[in-house]
Amino acid sequence: MSYPADSEFVFELLTCRWAERAWPPESDRKSALVVARQLGTKRRRWDTVVVEADPEALAARAAFGDGELDSDLLHVVRHAPSEWAWYRDALPHPGYPWRYVLAAIHRAAARGVVEKRRKGRRIEIRRVAPYPDWVRRIVAVENKPDLDASAARALSGQLEYDVETALADEVWLATAATGADVEPALLENIPVDVGILALDFRAGVSADAGEVAWYPSSLSPDPEDHEAASDRAETRLRLAERAYGRGWRSYHGTMRPDCRYFELRREGDALLPWCEAKGRHQTAAECSGSCASFQPEPPQWRTRGWPIEGGPGKGIKRLLERRRERVRERSAPDS
Repeated sequence: MSYPADSEFVFELLTCRWAERAWPPESDRKSALVVARQLGTKRRRWDTVVVEADPEALAARAAFGDGELDSDLLHVVRHAPSEWAWYRDALPHPGYPWRYVLAAIHRAAARGVVEKRRKGRRIEIRRVAPYPDWVRRIVAVENKPDLDASAARALSGQLEYDVETALADEVWLATAATGADVEPALLENIPVDVGILALDFRAGVSADAGEVAWYPSSLSPDPEDHEAASDRAETRLRLAERAYGRGWRSYHGTMRPDCRYFELRREGDALLPWCEAKGRHQTAAECSGSCASFQPEPPQWRTRGWPIEGGPGKGIKRLLERRRERVRERSAPDS
């Protein structure tokens, strides 16, 4: 086995960390990166999403905070004027009632991503900064470490849908390296436009842990379908914003780092969740309050430090958040 746990979840985390280190595979990095997991649309969700960004524009995006901007906030932020103006004059009609726009303006002002003031009976807005065009490319990666024939058949339809819709600029299939002369994934029924990565994480994550077994085609929508192209651009921006706000380390939000048995253990350049009670890397699904081994941190653990900073679980969350910020800041070329 070429990864340190019998779990697709762990393989997914390792793949995300490898992408931060080594993307794009076997070529020089020219963009800043934002890597996230479990993102997509109502019809399709990807295991790993790599957003290639303009470095200067990505730095400018920081003016709007660390959190993601949803579609309603994007409508306000992207069209907010440089000078004070009544919001109905400043913003294009959203296609739904203005009262929802006004609610979004209040949320945006509370987050500091737009300025608002009342002038008479009207609400006026002004931008805090121009919203940058920061997204260059979006790459989707489907992770399937143990790709047998049945798994390939199940994935084939999903990957064909990815190629047809061309929401991502490239689509890859990441699988665990077998060491064979010909990787088995090449012999399965995978669409020819999908790239194949063979990843070997037996020694943890390192920049040279991945090898390209098959290069993908660049995908693009029908240039004659202008409405589809517009919808694609909006969907891609919303997807990129979710990636920016969450990153791949957000798994702590759906697991229980406040359990006394929850730890982080290093695998090469990656930190992975570890359950001391089970003696292995746990999955996201089993690490919950319903786990038979779950025990909350003792109260005395949560009162360490002054002022009170919480227990190890809070510390794990802060650590993962700091790492997300640090990686984002230095993900530009030559950094």
